[in-house]
Amino acid sequence: MPRILIVEDEHIIRSAVRKMLTHAGYDVSDAGSVEEAEEHDLSSFDLIISDLRLPGAPGTEMIRRAPTTPVLIMTSYASLRSAVDSMKLGAVEYIAKPFDHNEMLALVAAILERKSTIAAADGSSAVTAKTAHQTADSDPASIMFGQCEPMQRVFTLIRKVAPTGTTVLIQGESGTGKELAARALHLLSPRATAPLISVNCAAIPESLIESELFGHEKGAFTGAVNARTGLIEAANGGSLFLDEIGELPAEAQSRLLRVLQEGEIRKVGSTQSIKVNVRMLAATHRNLKAMTRSGEFREDLFYRLNVMQVRIPPLRDRQGDILILARRFLKRQGAKMGKPDLQFSADAVRTIERHRWPGNVRELENAIERATILCDSELITPALLDLNGDGEYIPETLVAGNNEQADAQGLGSQGDLSLEDYFQHFVLENQDRMSETELAQKLGISRKSLWERRQRLGIPRKKTSGS
Repeated sequence: MPRILIVEDEHIIRSAVRKMLTHAGYDVSDAGSVEEAEEHDLSSFDLIISDLRLPGAPGTEMIRRAPTTPVLIMTSYASLRSAVDSMKLGAVEYIAKPFDHNEMLALVAAILERKSTIAAADGSSAVTAKTAHQTADSDPASIMFGQCEPMQRVFTLIRKVAPTGTTVLIQGESGTGKELAARALHLLSPRATAPLISVNCAAIPESLIESELFGHEKGAFTGAVNARTGLIEAANGGSLFLDEIGELPAEAQSRLLRVLQEGEIRKVGSTQSIKVNVRMLAATHRNLKAMTRSGEFREDLFYRLNVMQVRIPPLRDRQGDILILARRFLKRQGAKMGKPDLQFSADAVRTIERHRWPGNVRELENAIERATILCDSELITPALLDLNGDGEYIPETLVAGNNEQADAQGLGSQGDLSLEDYFQHFVLENQDRMSETELAQKLGISRKSLWERRQRLGIPRKKTSGS
């Protein structure tokens, strides 16, 4: 059983991650700081997951103190530059907060798989690209789920494209799993042992996007007190996944075109070009072809990106998968909430099959998590799924101050909450006295990420003078 050490100073987050990994079958220990982590035998762990910002020494210090153990850094978009620096110091991966349950588990499994690959090669760190590709589990179905014919076609295409260095454009509606497709393309490629850097172009302010992607020299602009490595350079030898690439401003589009054409970047404020070897993966829910006609997106960049296209079908076109996915989510959420015997009523099954699912797989997972929390019996009904509601219903068990009621519903103490539960509790308990900026800072995420998660979980924003 693989051993994992979590280093996180926030008790509730630490407890939630520990519980999630324990349920997945890992032997998990935790610590609140680097100093506390050193009370353990660090060499005995197969993986260390550390927050970037900790009291005392930063999380990147774990890389130096545990040189033989892979380190996964948890960070927020506000600290994305530090995440790049941590990759340069030797972190095997980073994951941006807030992260999803599936995202964390998939990343942990991939890191441990890579570690076992290296160990199998007589302890040598010089694993060939062929070996890495062969041992990365050659089926994308191990990363994504889909038994229906449209998803099987996606898997077939990924199997063919992944071993090549071809640029791939992943298209699909929001919530269909475009990032999972990008991760499958990377992990099934010869670059699997190198970094996969994921960037949400819509989450980075337009004024910072060029600096984040290409890096900058000291003094390149006001506030540039030090030179910085860009995300493209950090992905050198690996893959760069640009999510929501349709949101890139015109100047950044022009610079990105040069990367694809010449294989080189130029930092902001520099006159020197740097050669890079990066496989580009891009995703969007928008119609880039139509955007080229309106002048919003460069036509030459579109054709450079659109060498190979992977289209992820919306959930409404995956009729054979909907109910299977729903039952998988129900089983997982039931286990997390201590309600393992939950089932869908006949009416709930019909409701799930008939719903259009505009939010796709993400909407389905959220609806089932909400229903699991609210359910008082072993039967999930259509009313609990609330698929025809306005998304603003807040269950009584989650309203701040009703902790006794929450315990009665099986939510337990805060130490047993999942990351999603923690987010909901924290926002509901503090939004009356904190502004949106303060809430985001306390959660370690951007205001945009806070807004997106409110929308996804159906938590209405309270109108306060501080927001």
